[in-house]
Amino acid sequence: MKLFAGLGNPGARYAQNRHNIGFMAVDRIASDHGFGPWRNKFNAELAEGRLGSDKVILLKPQTYMNRSGQAVGEALRFYKLTPADLIVFHDELDLAPGKMRLKQGGGHAGHNGLRSIHDHAGPDYARVRLGIGHPGHKDRVAGYVLSDFAKSDQDWLDDLMRGLSDGAAALASDDRARFANTVALRTAPARKTQVPKPAVAEPAPAAPQPAETRSALQKLMDRFK
Repeated sequence: MKLFAGLGNPGARYAQNRHNIGFMAVDRIASDHGFGPWRNKFNAELAEGRLGSDKVILLKPQTYMNRSGQAVGEALRFYKLTPADLIVFHDELDLAPGKMRLKQGGGHAGHNGLRSIHDHAGPDYARVRLGIGHPGHKDRVAGYVLSDFAKSDQDWLDDLMRGLSDGAAALASDDRARFANTVALRTAPARKTQVPKPAVAEPAPAAPQPAETRSALQKLMDRFK
């Protein structure tokens, strides 16, 4: 069994924020793969289902981002899971919009949701880092992550969500290379191969005309024949 935790803030006010891309990811997986209805448990919204042959719990903490670890820790204990069974979907400022990277363990890099999970479950869990880009200056970060995605973001955002959903079964079965490849097929599709135009043969040069050998008088006489 795996626990997929998406990070975000609860309520309609935050639903389309960049900070809520983790919620968006697990919502898309639940919708595409026919998970059961969301229900309230562990101060979170929870849905159960299967991805391939693996049972998966989807979790959206409702305690606000900086207390996400509370719900995650309770769910791990209730289902007798370890951090090795936990995969967290979260926004990542240090990746370009639409990029995805997998990471196992490590620090929280100042992300409040990850910091809280570290406090309740330790650092030894997997993260699906979802790029949202950086506003350019640290003083603008708070306003940037708590603002909605722009209309111009919708195409890459939809491609990313499709890729995460397409690859979710591979992620649940620990085939992380296949998961990453599946996401990449959606977010960076192979370019169409340019078919070379067939070569066109140039026309053969005209046969050279024989040189004129008649005199001017002979040419004049030929005209009156």
